[in-house]
Amino acid sequence: MQKKQNNQAWFLVLPVFLSVAFSAIIPLMTVVNYSVQDILGPDRRLYVGTEWYHAVLNSTELHAAFFRQLIFSFSVLLIEIPLGLMVALILPVRGWVVSLCLVLLAIPLLIPWNVVGTIWQIFARGDIGLGGSIINHLGISYNYTLDPTDAWVTVLVMDIWHWTSLVVLLCYAGLRAIPDAYYQAAAIDGASRLAVFRYIQLPKLSGVLSIAVLLRFMDSFMVYTEPFVLTGGGPGSSTTFLSQYLVNIGLGQFDLGNAGAFSLIYFLIILLFCYVFYTTVQNLTKGKE
Repeated sequence: MQKKQNNQAWFLVLPVFLSVAFSAIIPLMTVVNYSVQDILGPDRRLYVGTEWYHAVLNSTELHAAFFRQLIFSFSVLLIEIPLGLMVALILPVRGWVVSLCLVLLAIPLLIPWNVVGTIWQIFARGDIGLGGSIINHLGISYNYTLDPTDAWVTVLVMDIWHWTSLVVLLCYAGLRAIPDAYYQAAAIDGASRLAVFRYIQLPKLSGVLSIAVLLRFMDSFMVYTEPFVLTGGGPGSSTTFLSQYLVNIGLGQFDLGNAGAFSLIYFLIILLFCYVFYTTVQNLTKGKE
């Protein structure tokens, strides 16, 4: 006699499914609907098929924003990941100093994004800001409101200040999870500090580092609030990233069809890069095992 299947577990999953459907699936389908229509008014819509997708992919402004976004995201990864790992390695292991260091490192993560932009907007001012004044007094002409390079560097430094702590905390937790037996065996073999890092700590941190890379890439690729508050996307369009370009289309120009198509392309780009990063890290990890 075949045993009757118990489907009561589906009732436990149903609230989560409904929440996800309401918060993700339904808005996503709304965006898909907008991306194939030209919204002429509240009650006037014209089906245009893939016209908006062709317009978005052929936009020179989008290509420039995408190029700026790639440079910014990869710069963030190349600086924050090694820097966070280095800071985690030099942090103390025992004592009350550990708690103090971790609390101080977590402070930037507790500051809201718009407040971070406001802090750096004042701090980097050449006339009233401490950072901008010091740079100008050193004989360096610095003005992030007028010079595109200064604005770009300021946004990058602001992101490093804000988010490197996250990498540090992740790496520090991974280091503390490594059993002491590995270090004891390395001490018996007379392994150097560099050998311990290369053959013990770095392989054991591969999972943590993959999470840190994915989190920082996704956050940096979707960055909006901090550069918007700091520079407003300027001077010119030097710090206009993909998220701000999308907001300008959707809210500034109220071009919902164009914004819908770009939103889906934006989502697929992030998904593709995350998949590539994750697959690469997993293959490298398996190759070392």
